[in-house]
Amino acid sequence: MFTDRTDAGEQLADLLDDHDVEADIVLAVPRGGLPVGRIVADSLGLPLDVVAARKIGAPGNRELAIGAVASDGSVWLNRTLIDDLGVSEPYIEERGEYERAAALDAVERYRGDRAPPDLRGKTVLIVDDGVATGATTMACVKQVRNAGAERIVVAVPVAPVETVERLRAEADEVICVETPPHFRAVGQFYERFDQVSDDEATTFLTPEG
Repeated sequence: MFTDRTDAGEQLADLLDDHDVEADIVLAVPRGGLPVGRIVADSLGLPLDVVAARKIGAPGNRELAIGAVASDGSVWLNRTLIDDLGVSEPYIEERGEYERAAALDAVERYRGDRAPPDLRGKTVLIVDDGVATGATTMACVKQVRNAGAERIVVAVPVAPVETVERLRAEADEVICVETPPHFRAVGQFYERFDQVSDDEATTFLTPEG
């Protein structure tokens, strides 16, 4: 259990230090990943930027993720679930484009006028405040890989065991503080899990944020 995202970030930073993780940059997943990412970046002395993805919801149940798409169009799809539900390719393409545009809008909103970081040949830490299904994180990993990163480490305070295993198939390493056996939602493992506003999220992208 974490007190709040500050506590989660501090515990995650300590665990990364224990694992001797060396990286070139931290990419936080907005919005909740930004306060955690800020602490990790400051602890490791690394620059902080953002990587964003949006889940592609199932027809008639947008909360059920059949996949996710990152701001550059990188897509991760749960093909087993898509086949089970009989979801059509036109639906995936249409919904995917809508969510890609939303992810790109988020990145531009938080990054402002700054140029995107050059990830070629870099070791990249992807940080969030927790992971449930892992769909959006998978899409973020694909985007970072497509951008030329040499090594990708996903670092989160909490995630279910099965999601961690799924992420390990895509990322080079996954660091997680807690992998509880009974997992319903990320927020259940925080005493305080207030929504992070756009204004708050933006402040974390400055070192004094």
